[in-house]
Amino acid sequence: MKKGIHPEYKETIIRCACGAEFKTRSTKQNIHVEICSQCHPFFTGADQQKFIDTKGQIEKFRRKYQKKTKV
Repeated sequence: MKKGIHPEYKETIIRCACGAEFKTRSTKQNIHVEICSQCHPFFTGADQQKFIDTKGQIEKFRRKYQKKTKV
């Protein structure tokens, strides 16, 4: 490997929106993520599934595709 062309890896903390923190090494400092392995539905199961809906997209989808009842 050539010297002087590779980035420096530093100890950093990855913080999730759910409050979980992970220590690792990276070229960036203080990484913030929205979903991690402790809050993602794939890892937690369907019973603990939660949605991060900041723009109302889920509600918009439900209104668009809800069954229309005939009166």
